Parts: sequence; structure tokens; C-alpha cells
Amino acid sequence: MKAMILAAGRGERMRPLTDSCPKPLLKVRGRPLIVWHVLNLVRAGISEIVVNHAHLGHMIEEALGDGSRYGASIAYSPEGTALETAGGIARAREMLGEAPFVALAADVWAPHFDFSQAADALLDNDVWGNPLPLDQRDVAWLYLVKNPDHNPAGDFALNSFSIANEGGERHTFSGIGVYRPQMFDAITPGDSAKLAPLLREYAARGQVGGEVYRGDWLDVGTPERLAQLNAPYQGNRP
Repeated sequence: MKAMILAAGRGERMRPLTDSCPKPLLKVRGRPLIVWHVLNLVRAGISEIVVNHAHLGHMIEEALGDGSRYGASIAYSPEGTALETAGGIARAREMLGEAPFVALAADVWAPHFDFSQAADALLDNDVWGNPLPLDQRDVAWLYLVKNPDHNPAGDFALNSFSIANEGGERHTFSGIGVYRPQMFDAITPGDSAKLAPLLREYAARGQVGGEVYRGDWLDVGTPERLAQLNAPYQGNRP
């Protein structure tokens, strides 16, 4: 399985920190956010990683290199202007191959997430081992989290292990998911496209699965949240 780390965002809410440093390189407890992800992926046996970038992307390439120092093989998908999540994945489509891959936002904090579970997230067969028709297979598997204070209404409903747009208890998308690359084929490489509308389209067809991740997680979207992670430990931080 390959992985894609989504690192092309400008990080407007993180300014002025991101004026001179791309958000994925901001440090949490002495280590850049993106390095936490690389190490977690390698620990789970996922060493082929694609990283997209835009704002100050050369700094990301200089920091990570080819990934060999972490036991990884890192390839880059540069974007002149950030193409949003689905657009970034579509641009890197050929680098990701034909098998399901895991994609994650570079600016989330999930230090204990076990990426080895992603390998079996999307199944081609039913519980009896019979091949499922293509239109009945999940095209995505999302890891959801408890709604944080900044997103109290959540993003998706979860009914058993099925993601829905309405009904059921609502949760927030963690920024970590497993996808079939074919779901991005309708997006022309180089076009900007958001992921949420695409996920909602497939969820309406009953082709998005998911589960709740209950480990440490934080959307490191503001200087205040970054400071929270880097504050001296007092027993109440993620």
C-alpha cells in the first residue's frame, strides 16, 4: 500500500508562522508535523509515500529529501497553486498506482494512529469471500473523530460502519482516509477540486465506509492549537 500526505495548504489561519515556513514543517514537541506522519507510516510498513506541496514546497523537499533517513521512499507532486484535496490527489494519480491508498492531511496530530489497519479497510469480497459488484464496493473508508469545539456539528453521520450525509450520530472527518484511486479519474489532472463533495456523492450511493478513531487527535489549524500541543504537560493535552 502507498500513502499520500497532503501538504499543499497555505495555512492562512497559521499566519504569521506560515509566512516563512510551510505548515507541515511546524514543529510539535521538537519534530515537524509531517515527520510524525512519515515515521508512523513506516512503522506500519507503508514506506512508499507521495507528498504534494505548493506554498514554500521546496522547503518540504529539502527537509525530507528522498525519505531514506526515515526508512521511506518519498516522491513529490508539486503544485504551482494548491489544487484542494481531491485536485491534489488527481494530479498525483499516476504516482499512486491502481491499488487503494491511504491519504492524510499533513496538519493533523495523530501520533498513535496505527496505519497498518488501512491495508484491509477496503474489501473487494463479501463476508463469504464472493467478489462484490463494482457498484457495491466502498470507494473510500474514512476515520472519524469526536466533534471538536471548532466543528460541533460534525461532517458525516455514521450508521454502523457506513458513512451517510444525514441520519445517525455525526462525527468529524479526521483527515485520514483510504481511497480507491479510480474515484478521482473524473477530475482532470491540474484542476482544483474539493474532496468533501466527492465523498458526499459516493456516500449518497452507499459506497463510503468508516469508523471512529478514539486515539489522540487534533487539527493543528491555528497558532493556539499548536501552542497547546507544545505546552508543558499538565495532563490535559492530546
